Amino acid sequence: MTITEVPRKAAPDTPVSRTPTAVSDAPERFSGATGGVSGTQKRNPIKPKRDRLMTALSLAAAIGGTLVGVIGFAMSYSTLATVALSWGFSERLAPWFPVGVDASIIAFLALDLYLIRKSTPWPLLRMAAHVMTGATIWFNASSQGEIAADPVKAASHGVMPVLFVIGVEAARRLIIQKARLEAGTATDRIPLHRFILSPLATPKFYRRMRLNGVTSYPEMIRRQQELIAYEQWLKRKHKGDLSKASEDERLPMKMAAYGYTVAQALALPEQQEREAEARAEEAERRRLDAATRRELELKQAEADRLEADGRLEAVRARVEGDTGQARAHARAQVSAAERAAERETAALETAIIAEARAREAEAERVEAREREAKAAADVRAAELERQAAEKRRLAAEADRVAVAEAQAIETAEIAEARQRAAEADRVAAETERAAAEARRHAAEADRLAAQEAERRAVAAADVQAARKREAETEAAAAETRLAAAEVERRAVEIEDAAKLTPRERAVRKVARMALSAGLVTVGLGPHEIQRELCRVISIADVQRELAVSSTDTASKYRQEAAELLAQGYRPK
Repeated sequence: MTITEVPRKAAPDTPVSRTPTAVSDAPERFSGATGGVSGTQKRNPIKPKRDRLMTALSLAAAIGGTLVGVIGFAMSYSTLATVALSWGFSERLAPWFPVGVDASIIAFLALDLYLIRKSTPWPLLRMAAHVMTGATIWFNASSQGEIAADPVKAASHGVMPVLFVIGVEAARRLIIQKARLEAGTATDRIPLHRFILSPLATPKFYRRMRLNGVTSYPEMIRRQQELIAYEQWLKRKHKGDLSKASEDERLPMKMAAYGYTVAQALALPEQQEREAEARAEEAERRRLDAATRRELELKQAEADRLEADGRLEAVRARVEGDTGQARAHARAQVSAAERAAERETAALETAIIAEARAREAEAERVEAREREAKAAADVRAAELERQAAEKRRLAAEADRVAVAEAQAIETAEIAEARQRAAEADRVAAETERAAAEARRHAAEADRLAAQEAERRAVAAADVQAARKREAETEAAAAETRLAAAEVERRAVEIEDAAKLTPRERAVRKVARMALSAGLVTVGLGPHEIQRELCRVISIADVQRELAVSSTDTASKYRQEAAELLAQGYRPK
């Protein structure tokens, strides 16, 4: 494999050759770095064993440093206070001048040590402390006059602050080194004798050590030994001609400048192949994941669409069911109204016909009685006429006999016969009068019959007029029912379009019932409308029209209908 691009990251250690003999305290094993070369080799934190000597030295350093600092600051305080008075400071401010100068040194150095301990150093604090230390040294040295006139005396006054700064710098170095040791980032120093014995190669060695981030001097020695040993082995393999070596075999020499060990450089081809395969596998996995996600998204979108269609169908079915129920309810109400109107019309027609028939039967009964009375009068009159005729015949016979007897002898018997004839004439006259009375009664019966016939004609005319009025009433009722049905149909359509609830539909139905019953709301307030509505529409009517069994529900419907009418509701 030919390497054309140098990676920025070192490969894991993969030993391919025998470890060369350790030289100059170099470790026997190859570099085991698993990450990059630059600062990735974690060294175990060094935990020095404390012994009595180290403890004693630490105590002596702490006590001595404290004494040096206290003595130095005390001497500096006395000297600077005197100098401040000579420089024109007042007796009140002069003692505070050395406190401000020396306290600034302590504050800056303490803050610098604290920030170093927190791994956030700020060099400006250290520079400011050194500047203030220099100023203190200068003030103390110049307090005895000209420095050049008596340099020993001036140095004796300025040496104490210098000793204090040296002690602080030693403590600072100790803290920094301890932090590096704990973090595993402490860097070994190249021995001085190496610079002396190899003055040309050692700076290059130092440069490679710093650029590659190698903190261990023995580790860097080991790497150099491995590279030299591998190069010699490669020359021996190709009989001194390194040009015959392949690109992969020459990798350790090329990659050494970038901090790679021999094992890491030789492992680069295989590592890059693995990484290429991993990248390809990752790309394929991402492609499959993307395809799976797309498929899942499509299926989820299809499921959402089907779910939305299902919800839409459910809502549509519910709305259609409510609409159908409302329409069926409206049609049932219209049919009930029509049947009620038909029953009312039939009842009215039956009553009128029954009344007319009763009047006809009464007239026929009166006519029959009159006919019977007339027939009886005719029979009596005929009987009287017969009797009168018989009496006249007898009278004529008596007259004839009387005339005959008169012609013979006018005797007492003739007179008696004449008397009887006169009596017969009287009886005949009475019979005539009775016949006349019977004829008068017959005439009266004829007159009454004529009046009854006239009454029957008037009754028949009334029946015809009643039937005509009934037909007109039926036509008007039919038109009213048609108009009511049309209003109900438009109201149902409006309610369907408004998607009203069954309760709202029921309330509007009660309002239309009230308006159909003749309720007038013009000029009336809500309470008057409520009272008039209760007058024209009963709870039983609401229960019957809306098919509800609860009187409380019917009462609430009626109350809400009154409120709706008070708000100005009118069916279109």
